[in-house]
Amino acid sequence: MDRPGFTASLVAGGVAGVSVDLILFPLDTIKTRLQSPQGFNKAGGFHGIYAGVPSAAIGSFPNAAAFFITYDYVKWFLHTDSSSHLMPVKHMLAASAGEVVACLIRVPSEVVKQRAQVSASSRTFQIFSNILYQEGIPGLYRGYKSTVLREIPFSLVQFPLWESLKALWSWRQDHVVESWQSAVCGAFAGGFAAVVTTPLDVAKTRIMLAKAGSSTAGGNVLSALHGVWRTQGLPGLFAGVFPRMAAISLGGFIFLGAYDQTHSMLLELGRESP
Repeated sequence: MDRPGFTASLVAGGVAGVSVDLILFPLDTIKTRLQSPQGFNKAGGFHGIYAGVPSAAIGSFPNAAAFFITYDYVKWFLHTDSSSHLMPVKHMLAASAGEVVACLIRVPSEVVKQRAQVSASSRTFQIFSNILYQEGIPGLYRGYKSTVLREIPFSLVQFPLWESLKALWSWRQDHVVESWQSAVCGAFAGGFAAVVTTPLDVAKTRIMLAKAGSSTAGGNVLSALHGVWRTQGLPGLFAGVFPRMAAISLGGFIFLGAYDQTHSMLLELGRESP
């Protein structure tokens, strides 16, 4: 990938990430509290829905930038012909690689953010300091495996669907989709992927919020899912599905639309500059 393409992916990904995380933060807080072990009201209810926003603000740009740099690089590296039936496989591989890299930044930010969301009286920096003091660096990466196991299936659904919908729309109108059309495709793809992967999101939330030293804190996704199933059944596995679907549908619209718009604009500027 050439330098203009690398820079465009980095900046466009970062702008898209910050936009979606800050705009949709209240919905994310509500979803986290619905999934928390103590229940929605004890976790804070509708009070302090911006608790943890500093963590999200700090982590958003580098997290999204890392994803799209990796995603676009792997797509470029694999350079499959656009008419090939292997295109969805290429998008799946690129999205999976992007998630593995991005989660190195996302998980510490997510751990701090989610603990702040269910403990609105505590400051974000205080929570960050407590994690480092009590659990060290591994505490910041608690739930890394469960996050990756949630994000990869999510991306395996969302990104090939997004790319396929854009390709279909382009074919129907006989020209490349515009940014708002890409955003609509992103909303549909994100919402569908969100519903399918909600149980994995519940498991990830339980692992990140579990008390240090508990069996759930060990990070076993199947064990966490079994625990939720045993105590709350199917409704527990899909706790928070509606705010999650709403947030990710809106997020897909903003995130992928903003990415396409910014990426196209930066590439155009790159072509115009000497």
